[in-house]
Amino acid sequence: MNTRKQTELIVALDVNSQVEMIRAIELLPVDIQWVKVGLELFCAEGPSILLPLRDRNLSVFLDLKLHDIPKTVEKAVKSASKHGVQLLTIHASGSREMIRAACVAAREFGQNGPKILAVTALTSLQDSDLKDIGVQRGMSEQVRALAQLAVDAGADGLVCSPLETALLRRELGEKPLLVTPGIRSQKDELGDQKRTLSAVDAVRAGATHLVVGRPILAAADPARAAAELLSEIRAASAS
Repeated sequence: MNTRKQTELIVALDVNSQVEMIRAIELLPVDIQWVKVGLELFCAEGPSILLPLRDRNLSVFLDLKLHDIPKTVEKAVKSASKHGVQLLTIHASGSREMIRAACVAAREFGQNGPKILAVTALTSLQDSDLKDIGVQRGMSEQVRALAQLAVDAGADGLVCSPLETALLRRELGEKPLLVTPGIRSQKDELGDQKRTLSAVDAVRAGATHLVVGRPILAAADPARAAAELLSEIRAASAS
C-alpha cells in the first residue's frame, strides 16, 4: 500500500501589486491551497499583502530568504511569524548559529509558527557560479553539505533544485520538507532557472512541495495549466 504523503503544489505569485495578485488568485482552481509570496510582491506591498491570502484560507510560503546576523534574523522571523505564514525561508549559508536562531524564534509561536526552510543553492546557479564566489565544491556536494548543516541546526526542511531532491531524500531520510522550485514541463521556457525537472520527476525524487510560477500564471489558460499540473502531481504521489 502506498503511504507517500500527497505532494503539494505552491503557486508562486511573482507579481508586483495586490491588484495583480488578486487577479492571479481568481484565475486558479479552488483546489489550489498553497501560494508563495516572494521579495518582489512583499517589497511592493509590505506585510499587508498577506491579509487577503489569509482571508481566503490559503497557506502561505513567505520566501524572503533571510540572511543576516543571527539576532537580526531572529527578530525578522518573529515579525514574520505574527502574520500567520506557514513556511518561511532563510539561507543555509548564513551559519549554524543563524539557522538555529531562526528556528528557535519560529518555535516560540508553537503550532502557529512557520516551518523554517533553508535555501541550499538557488536554482539559477550552476558550478561556474559557485567558483565565482569562491566555493570550490561541486554543486551536489555544496547542496548536501549545506542541507546537512541546516537540518542539524534545526531547520524543518530545505529549498533545493529538483536535481538534488533525490540525493537529499536519501541522505536525510523522510522527515525534512523538501521544497523544489524550478519545475518545468518540456514545452516551458527555462527562463533564469538552470537546474530543473518535470513535476512528476520531482515528486518521485521525494519533494514534498513543488513551487511553480510562470508555467501557470503566464499560460493562456492559467486555471487549466494549474489543474493539469495538479493532476500530474496527484498521479505521481499515488504511484
